[in-house]
Amino acid sequence: MNLAGFWRGRMNKSYTVVLACYSNSVHKQAIAELMALYSGDIMGGGVALPSENCHQLADALSDFGYANTVLAFADGEPIGMATSLKSFSTFALKPLLNIHDFYVVPQWRGVGVGVAMLEKTQSVARKLGCCKLTLEVLGNNLPAKSLYQKFGFEAYQLAESAGCAEFWQKPIG
Repeated sequence: MNLAGFWRGRMNKSYTVVLACYSNSVHKQAIAELMALYSGDIMGGGVALPSENCHQLADALSDFGYANTVLAFADGEPIGMATSLKSFSTFALKPLLNIHDFYVVPQWRGVGVGVAMLEKTQSVARKLGCCKLTLEVLGNNLPAKSLYQKFGFEAYQLAESAGCAEFWQKPIG
């Protein structure tokens, strides 16, 4: 099969996007599988998380209480996930939703799955009364940056003269 035919076929395949239920065994398994793939991807750290961590993730998110995960499926197989955590904007005095983990399996990238997951996540944010969506993206992840920019995300800055915000961390342990 030629490459153009392959991608035309992919574009015509259907997929569904749903809000995960953390007690649903199919959703729990999908979250575990996708997190293992995401963490093993170079843009997810390049080292797959231990299987037991991946399989405990849905329960941990449920216990956390301020999380939701959007899942994409094609022919019953998980092909994408977007896990978001609710936080608060002190400036807007409203909640916000931070997209913490975002992953689409390589074979399904570039055909609309990411946009559909962002649309569903935005719908969840609206229902929660959020003032905005936030996310972090690695500097070299140009395909993800392109997707996010097309969806309306931009680098965060309060004042142009202060520059763009950077995401930093300090492990505690």
